[in-house]
Amino acid sequence: MATAEFISQEKFEELTQELNELHTTRRKEVAEQLEYARSLGDLSENAEYQEARGLQAAVEERIQKLETILKHAKIVRSTKSDTVGMGSVASLQKLGGTEKHSYTIVGAEEADMFSGKISYHSPLGGALLGKKAGEEFSFHTPKGTQRYKILKVE
Repeated sequence: MATAEFISQEKFEELTQELNELHTTRRKEVAEQLEYARSLGDLSENAEYQEARGLQAAVEERIQKLETILKHAKIVRSTKSDTVGMGSVASLQKLGGTEKHSYTIVGAEEADMFSGKISYHSPLGGALLGKKAGEEFSFHTPKGTQRYKILKVE
């Protein structure tokens, strides 16, 4: 059985829309590509057919993944709190450093380091959970133990 995945309402709606698009439009497009490729003859040496079959498998795999995620999703709404939780934005500074970073704590499906969204499953995300502004904390990475101070929680 799949475990629950915490996601925002926005991400839930985005994944639902993607699933709908795959069910209604993408499956039909792939079926048409398969039908065309079959019409070309010998399937054993038909590159178009092999490509369409691979595409069909990828679409079906994504549909299955999305259905599983949505079935087990727990929608999290960010709440105003002074403690870091799902949906919180935490501003941090590495101890001994001057650079400040802000990260939003999200579920794995929403994580995007370039947008400042980190998963609560990640070492940093997990270490932040339950902490408050002013607290110092550490977590382990392949480069060793990292130490930070939380400047602000929104």
